[in-house]
Amino acid sequence: MKTFGIITLNIESEASYIHEIAARSHSCGMECYHFLPSSIHPLTKQVQGRRFCATKQSWVDGEFPIPSLIYDRCFYGDDEHSKQCIPIVSWLKSRDDITFLGFGLPNKLELYETLSNSRLSPYLPHSQSIKDCAQVANALYKQKKIIIKPINGSQGYGIYYLKKNNKTIHVKTEKNKKIISRIFPNETKLFQWLQPLINFRPYLLQPYLELSNPSSQPFDIRILLQKDEKGVWVERGKGIRIGNTGGILSNLSAGGSVLDFTSWSSTQASKEYICSELNFITTNLPKILEREILPLFEIGIDIGMAKNGALWILDVNSKPGRKVVLQTEPDLEETLFLAPLLYGKYLTQSDYKERKSYYEKTLYH
Repeated sequence: MKTFGIITLNIESEASYIHEIAARSHSCGMECYHFLPSSIHPLTKQVQGRRFCATKQSWVDGEFPIPSLIYDRCFYGDDEHSKQCIPIVSWLKSRDDITFLGFGLPNKLELYETLSNSRLSPYLPHSQSIKDCAQVANALYKQKKIIIKPINGSQGYGIYYLKKNNKTIHVKTEKNKKIISRIFPNETKLFQWLQPLINFRPYLLQPYLELSNPSSQPFDIRILLQKDEKGVWVERGKGIRIGNTGGILSNLSAGGSVLDFTSWSSTQASKEYICSELNFITTNLPKILEREILPLFEIGIDIGMAKNGALWILDVNSKPGRKVVLQTEPDLEETLFLAPLLYGKYLTQSDYKERKSYYEKTLYH
């Protein structure tokens, strides 16, 4: 029986999702394990974690060898445990006896540079690394409104909207599902706030796009793509994420809500155009990514729509959530819980060693 491991940074992370996968593992001819990268003993290479017991339908703590198939659901932060786990996961990915379902994506700036040299470049907001405060001030002077976001950010964390008024600068962000605004009287005060921010982590700068609905709520289209049991990319579903009125984020973690895509698109005069454009993006994006980067299992794509109807690729995530799709299409539950196992089974049945052929040129987290 093949061994299928799921790694997270916290044993309680995505507990329900992981349990549902594990409950179906035996029917797919696999034994399922859940562990933290930091729980691997450096000398014995044994893992202290938990195994799913098919008979009891529950987890059992124990020690076991590193599974041969691994599904990576690690979300890294700035904490010490994240810093400890990153090199361990890189080591696991480099081993010939271990197969990862997907290898992840580069940071937002490297991803932008990759896609900007492809046929999807017209859908990308111009992005540039922030070198200093003067660069931000210059962009504000020219564009009046900009967005800055962490190069390695996720779930909308650390995103700021900046607007230049006649004399003041308005900065807005969202934290704990609340909109937080601050007015800086001049550039000097802005720089006093901004400099520590960009010193702490790398940021990128983008033009502000008007991506809100008639009710002044930010919204985007979330699309979930996965590989099926034959290794073929398929669209699992899509939905509309709607943020708070006057906010800048549509992320569910920021308090956003969900709307069924079919219902939403039926109200759009340009429905056919929108669906055609989305199809073009979802057909081409996985091919481009896997041609330039290591193989993937799944991606979540966030697409914004401007008031003039233009579509923009806002983010691509290699460890997407499932809330948007499951809330709008609950019948997909079984498909989504089985998907990692069926794709893992496909990898074990096809000699897929070439998956690691580009590993030397990438080390993405």
